[in-house]
Amino acid sequence: MTASDDIKLSNAQIAWRAAQDITDGAYVNLGIGFPEMVARYQPAGREVIYHTENGILDFGQAPPAGQEDWDLINAGKKAVTLKPGASFFHHADSFAMVRGGHLDVAILGAYQVAQNGDLANWSVGAKGVPAVGGAMDLVHGAKRVAVITEHVTKSGEPKLVERCTLPLTGVGCVTRVYSSLAVIDIENGRFVLREKLPSLTLEKLQSLTGAQLVTTGPVGDLIVPEL
Repeated sequence: MTASDDIKLSNAQIAWRAAQDITDGAYVNLGIGFPEMVARYQPAGREVIYHTENGILDFGQAPPAGQEDWDLINAGKKAVTLKPGASFFHHADSFAMVRGGHLDVAILGAYQVAQNGDLANWSVGAKGVPAVGGAMDLVHGAKRVAVITEHVTKSGEPKLVERCTLPLTGVGCVTRVYSSLAVIDIENGRFVLREKLPSLTLEKLQSLTGAQLVTTGPVGDLIVPEL
């Protein structure tokens, strides 16, 4: 069973919703690909210091096309700009920051998230990437780990599951999931529903989720702008 495209958030809308929860002054690492989109929707007047594993702190938006300096790239090999006060450092120092607990938030993509907070986001088998990379450090070094993802796979299989069947990135590390249908916290080994699309019934959402959804109070409406 799948969710219709007209009752799910776009990637931009998922990224927007995740951006609203990043606090002023936070040090943040965004995973390669889809998570990088979160930076576009940083709320006005809120300072966020972005970190990238290859050794830049406080980089800015992508430069206009044709004005890239290819000596200035993030971990996803995309061109970036620098904010006043930005710094460069050795790859080893960058990972010392991660492992030392100096990042407030890491926002990553996912293939699967289990109800106990396990994350699988690097390999789908023989056709996957050859190694987990820096994600395994991020999920245990950052103070908070959030995931942004479609709620189901392209074939309609749940991405939020009782137990991950794909190779793990980290164990018990995810605290919140921003999906195309809902915002869900992971607490005490359970998926706790915080927000859902107003047009989606709880029963429908449950049918698209591979583990029990728990409510501990009123469930908010997941409202996002048109993007």
